Amino acid sequence: MSANGKWEAVIGLEVHCQVRTATKMFCGCDNHYGDSPNTHVCPVCLGLPGSLPVPNEEAIRKTILTGFMLGCRIAPVARFDRKNYFYPDMPKNYQISQYDDPLCAGGAVGLDLFQFPKELQETEEAQARRKIRLVRIHLEEDVAKSFHFEERSGIDFNRAGTPLMEIVTEADLRTPGEAFAFLGSLRQILWAGGVSDADMEKGQLRCDVNVSVRPAGESKFGTKVELKNLNSISGVRRALVHEIARQIAVVEKGGSLVQETRRWDDDAGATFTMRTKEQAHDYRYFPDPDLLPIRTDRGLQEAAKKSVPELPSEMQERLMRDFGVTAYQASVLTADRVLGGYYEKAAAATKHKAAVANWILNDFLSTQPDPATTPVKPEYFAELADLVTTGKINSAQGKKVFAELMTHPISPHEIVKKLGLEQISDTGALAAMCDEAIAANPRSVEDYKAGKMNAINALKGFVMKKSQGKANPGQIDEILKQKLGG
Repeated sequence: MSANGKWEAVIGLEVHCQVRTATKMFCGCDNHYGDSPNTHVCPVCLGLPGSLPVPNEEAIRKTILTGFMLGCRIAPVARFDRKNYFYPDMPKNYQISQYDDPLCAGGAVGLDLFQFPKELQETEEAQARRKIRLVRIHLEEDVAKSFHFEERSGIDFNRAGTPLMEIVTEADLRTPGEAFAFLGSLRQILWAGGVSDADMEKGQLRCDVNVSVRPAGESKFGTKVELKNLNSISGVRRALVHEIARQIAVVEKGGSLVQETRRWDDDAGATFTMRTKEQAHDYRYFPDPDLLPIRTDRGLQEAAKKSVPELPSEMQERLMRDFGVTAYQASVLTADRVLGGYYEKAAAATKHKAAVANWILNDFLSTQPDPATTPVKPEYFAELADLVTTGKINSAQGKKVFAELMTHPISPHEIVKKLGLEQISDTGALAAMCDEAIAANPRSVEDYKAGKMNAINALKGFVMKKSQGKANPGQIDEILKQKLGG
């Protein structure tokens, strides 16, 4: 909804996701990012005459797996088609894709409140867990990558032929924040299934956006504009904020929008016309004569179904239910499967599971953000949580133990002994120190007995100083109150 409440945006996404496989979609070339240009090529991915494609079974299986994770209907028989158009990054002058019979249809992605930008989480709370419907998921081959220099252009065909899923949504999204949250939620699901690394900086996840505006309450769609060149999830959000405002300004001034494709320039913060929008018939789709139909009901679906993991939303609910963490903590822990596994190993060794979550999320991630490479064993956080929660060391001492743990990853129990932090819990010793505190602070004693309850803090401070910070704060408080009649 626009700021004045008069207009509503209608948004649909076309998400292109490279599938993580060893080889390309229709040939045996390595599917690997970052190598020297044009080093992973062959007659098939270069489109040389006489070469014949052979489908990658792993890419098909992972696309079906994605369909299962997103609740899609899996086609028993799927077909590949040729999408015909000319562009320098398309060596055959057509792309092998799917049109009439894609692998997956329907399905949905749920929005997670904590995938919204932080400043929108309160205002968008009503949209949390809303389902964004999908139209289809189809599998195709990626195109090559173009590079533009000052006086010439170059093409790297290493990317040509990489397995590429296209996930198409219904026009269910209404705000830039929802688009941001959708992409975050989808990326988590793809990570969970091991389908893709979904790294937008490497081009493994790319997104085209279709957006129009209409008067609030209107059911008819407005004129659709497609946005290209969106290289980050934040970039998608920024582009939508600009484009929605641009379209509203045009129609409010009496102008007309045209169906077109526009390019987002992140540096300029604006969109620019590229071309008028093609229709499906412009691509002259027809079945690829070199590829037979795929029977997914003869083992492929069964193999994919066995690989369906615990989804991020399911894991969040389990962590909140069984481990007592907050919704926010569960969201952060499930955003990274390695981090979530690290936490679960730590929490399994203690009954103080929520305390472990606090140490890992509030302290550990700020110093060693990669749980996959840290030398700190997850069980050490269980020990640390036990030491503090049971009162064997206080919170300040816990911070000292944590700091030592990050530089010398040994058992927190050993660190406590090494630093001489064993807390004094002997009732007789603590009572004697409390007597000294009372004798040395008569004014605080009078104030406390007169009803100024905060006056006891001076007595506690005396005992903590006397014990060099080793006294058990809970026991001090209890003993002082007994002695003062409180």
